[in-house]
Amino acid sequence: MLRLEQVSKVYGDGTQALRNVSLTIEAGEFVIILGKSGAGKSTLLRCINRLVEPTSGQIFFEEQEVTAMDGQRLRSLRQKMGMIFQNYNLVPRLSVQTNVLSGALGRTSALAALVNFFAKDEIDAAHHNLERLEIGDKAGQRADQLSGGQQQRVGIARALMQHPKIILADEPVASLDPATSRTILDILRRINREDGVTVLCNLHLPELAREYAQRLIAMKDGEIVYDGPPEGLTPNLADDLYEVKKSG
Repeated sequence: MLRLEQVSKVYGDGTQALRNVSLTIEAGEFVIILGKSGAGKSTLLRCINRLVEPTSGQIFFEEQEVTAMDGQRLRSLRQKMGMIFQNYNLVPRLSVQTNVLSGALGRTSALAALVNFFAKDEIDAAHHNLERLEIGDKAGQRADQLSGGQQQRVGIARALMQHPKIILADEPVASLDPATSRTILDILRRINREDGVTVLCNLHLPELAREYAQRLIAMKDGEIVYDGPPEGLTPNLADDLYEVKKSG
């Protein structure tokens, strides 16, 4: 489904975020990428949908070369890739419903979107997704009136509006408490299992990665240092990847 071949990224200040990364993600997998801040996880996800331009290498999605696309072809491809952000990326002053409907912008004319006019079936779909995520009663509230966990559910509902083939979740629980973090990961796992949507999710905590990953990829200094089942991650490597130093 998704294939990266020797992908590297060097930023303008000389920082090498990715070093010749090659990997293949199969349709329907639930994959967690584990690593500290600066390991290259976020850059990797953003190169996949070209929010960040790779310096070299090739990326293929459903046998189409993402790195060769531009214009309408790239916009159409991005509709198949739902993105979930660490800081939710919502418009705070707009309603929950309007934020969710922004996931349908690729199917809505620019003029209609400008005046917040969406087709009835899109509005119905937005309500369905909010109900599915148990925040249907929040549709009319401003996004900034919700808790962090609720805002992340809005972000997931927005991604579902794209009818994605893959969800790219960039540290979706980094700003949340442990209980809410597991709730959000439970939702992503349910979407993966019930809808067959491939999920590629960045995390920085080994215990959560082990608990939720079907397949675990560990990154360090822009390179993949482990790729396999979560139980194969050795304690020494897990400690090396741990974001926060343990006390005691």
